[in-house]
Amino acid sequence: MKELVPLSELKAGTISTIDSLNSPDHMRRRLMDLGFSSGTTIKCVQSSPAGDPVAYMLRGTIIALRNEDACHILVRNGGDETWD
Repeated sequence: MKELVPLSELKAGTISTIDSLNSPDHMRRRLMDLGFSSGTTIKCVQSSPAGDPVAYMLRGTIIALRNEDACHILVRNGGDETWD
C-alpha cells in the first residue's frame, strides 16, 4: 500500500491519486467543484519561484493551489512516476 501524504509535499513531475479531502466544508466543496475528488489522478506540475502557490494538473486542467489548501488534500504517494 502506498503511503498517504499531503498534496503539498509532492515534487514537480510526481503523479499521485487523491485519497481524501480534509479541508473545512466551504473549501472542500470548492475543491470538489474543481474536480478534486477521491480516486482522481493528479500531477504536480510546477511551483512559483517563491514555492507557493503550486500548479497541479487533474482532469485535463491546470489549477494552482496555495500550500495551506493543498496540505488538507491527502494523496497516495506516487513515488517517481511521471507523466510524459
